[in-house]
Amino acid sequence: MATGPGQLLAGRYRLRAVLGQGGMGIVWHAHDELLGRDVAVKEVLWPPELNASEQQVLFRRTVREARAAARLNHPAAVTVFDVVEEGGRPWIVMEFVRSRSLAQVVREDGPLPPSQAARIGLQVLGALAAAHAAGILHRDVKPGNVLLAEDDRVVLTDFGIAALLGDATLTASGAVIGSAAYIAPERAHGGPAEPASDLWSLGVTLYEAVEGRTPHERGGAIQTLLAVATEEPDPPQRAGPLAPVLEGLLRRDPASRLTADDAGRLLRAVAAGPGGGTQPAVPLPTSQPDLADGARTQALGPPGRPPGYPSTVLVAGNPGRKPPRRRYLAPLIALAGLLIAGLVAALLLMPGRTSGRHQPPAASPGSASSAASAGASAAASATPRGSAAVTSAGSAGPSASPSGAASTGGGTPQPTAANADPSP
Repeated sequence: MATGPGQLLAGRYRLRAVLGQGGMGIVWHAHDELLGRDVAVKEVLWPPELNASEQQVLFRRTVREARAAARLNHPAAVTVFDVVEEGGRPWIVMEFVRSRSLAQVVREDGPLPPSQAARIGLQVLGALAAAHAAGILHRDVKPGNVLLAEDDRVVLTDFGIAALLGDATLTASGAVIGSAAYIAPERAHGGPAEPASDLWSLGVTLYEAVEGRTPHERGGAIQTLLAVATEEPDPPQRAGPLAPVLEGLLRRDPASRLTADDAGRLLRAVAAGPGGGTQPAVPLPTSQPDLADGARTQALGPPGRPPGYPSTVLVAGNPGRKPPRRRYLAPLIALAGLLIAGLVAALLLMPGRTSGRHQPPAASPGSASSAASAGASAAASATPRGSAAVTSAGSAGPSASPSGAASTGGGTPQPTAANADPSP
């Protein structure tokens, strides 16, 4: 039976024009004459080598997977409305999204900036996470199946070859389903698909978004599939801050590949971009949180924590926060020491007291210097390294030079008690 524009499916869906075509089928723009709305209809094509029995297996699998996709409820996952049979083949009716595919955008406009690719990746990742939570694998994540709508919505479409996790009864043994350039290495080796395989395909999709090519492109499907199975991905040249995400998603070992949570955290940081705003506040976790790059941290350890309180809590630094009071203690001790030393020196240098009392001999310059040095030593022992000394007149005392000597007002370094190690 020939298919073409104007054909009516199930007495309801009128085909209008072809939107796209791939190895597994043709996607049509159609009109739902019952509800009066535009829809997208995927015509599933049988591979020519299948016999009648194998076609029936594929038919049952397509219906089951379409029903599985209809269970998804996520803004970035295409909505499946219906599955109908026409001409012995299934047709999947989906929402119609006015958009261009990511493949079209890269082909027509060129590679994307890393921040824009990260924003697209975040929405696709959300759809994949919802699918995996429902036990559904996509198995064909690629730029051609990522739609960029006019309202900035990103939609992951074509769940038509998705498979329910654990459903091996409707999968042909040894069959590799998907596009060669986007298949994960474990699947290229004939292994089963798993959630990490979809994350690999997301990594290839983002790689192509910023590089304009896939990481194992070798000019042909067989050569590309062989490179996927045996070689490391080509290093990206334009990825910038997105490079760590690509490296993590394109690890050959699925066990060491980035998880969806880790990939989401890195993509959010790249999507924000330089000066792209602050990250939302993170509630106090039981484990150490990851803070934004450049955020200063300070370990807080207040006494009397309630049971179960984290032993160390990291909080973002606040430049305007007042310093702890203990920082003022050392300068006060130093000031008190200088005042006491000055008073002792003044008493020793005073002339004779009132008549009738014994008048001590006049102090020699050497003894006065020794007394002043002793007072300064006492002050220095109470003053931490780097603290500014204040004289009794209120002016700043000598500042320490790099060599440890104090610099006087005349600019000539003078040896003082401050040169000695002030530690007790």
